[in-house]
Amino acid sequence: MPWYQAFVLGLVQGFSEFLPISSSGHLLLTRWVFGWDPPGDESVEKAFDVALHFGTFMAVVAYFRHDLKRYIREGVRLIWNREKPIDPDGRIAWLLVVATIPAALVGVVLEDWIDERLGTPAIIGVSLIVFGVLLWWADQKHGKRTIDEFHLKDSLIVGAAQTLALNPGTSRSGITMTAARWIGFDRDTAARVSFLLSLPVILGAVVFKVGGLFADGVPDGLGGAMVIGVITSAISGWVAVWGTLALVRNYSFTPFVVYRIVVGVAVLIAVAFGAG
Repeated sequence: MPWYQAFVLGLVQGFSEFLPISSSGHLLLTRWVFGWDPPGDESVEKAFDVALHFGTFMAVVAYFRHDLKRYIREGVRLIWNREKPIDPDGRIAWLLVVATIPAALVGVVLEDWIDERLGTPAIIGVSLIVFGVLLWWADQKHGKRTIDEFHLKDSLIVGAAQTLALNPGTSRSGITMTAARWIGFDRDTAARVSFLLSLPVILGAVVFKVGGLFADGVPDGLGGAMVIGVITSAISGWVAVWGTLALVRNYSFTPFVVYRIVVGVAVLIAVAFGAG
């Protein structure tokens, strides 16, 4: 893989993983637009995908490192100490884990079907528009709940919504932010829950794919591209987290909605005229 492809795909992954615009959809569209055909050897794509996800995982860990120390400490302490009332940080830590279960189960069962049936430019275009409108609708609800009010019912609702992100074009961050806004959380909390929820999801994906990577081995000549992919996705991911939180604290999700609709319409027009 040429270095410039690794650089571009790393930037696309980093920004789109945390902005509510769909990373999987944008990676597929980027390859489609530039004519970067998937490598003939499936292990090449698998190995590079692991590198990109590892980079975005590091971005969230770096940004939320202080929050994570509290959640991990209190989450572990909650196992051994059953005192009441339960510490809010320990409760939130385990609720974030619970919220990952629905998507993990659906992903394992339907992975092959998703790879074969979804991810076409037309489906991505429609998904960008439809789920962008849903984000706009949920964002009108003026919720004021904070992360301390995140409970089991909320984690199940957000976790169930996250299963829809297995469809490229939906956006994991976008659909979890939509669900959080719909059930009354403020914008900052909706974004924070989405970003924190990405940690077990991304870590699970990396661990799952690393098993296949060890079995196949890192393809020859891909080491440099993987390093570039990790660095660019980590840096752009950190910027995306910071920028999203800064934006939604003062404004709304509308700029992302407009972007999704514009890109979705452009993709559908290109498909209608026979592009790709």
